[in-house]
Amino acid sequence: MYKIGFEPEAENEFLALQDKDRILVAKKIIALQKGQFHKDKPLKGRHKGKFRKTAENFRIIYLREGKLLLITIIRIAHRKKVYS
Repeated sequence: MYKIGFEPEAENEFLALQDKDRILVAKKIIALQKGQFHKDKPLKGRHKGKFRKTAENFRIIYLREGKLLLITIIRIAHRKKVYS
């Protein structure tokens, strides 16, 4: 099982979501905590080394730190705004 940490900005983005969206994203974060990485996509370019998990129209950008079993949530935003 992984430990989940949030960057301060990502935590604020998560808390600012509407309730139904927050529940959806929380389920995906729980899946990350359990080590369920299937269908997650490694990112390229300036986000190289990070991964993306999809939650309908939202994207969770995270960094998986291997042997530490730590996942840091970097960003949670709508798919149109998440990479900017």
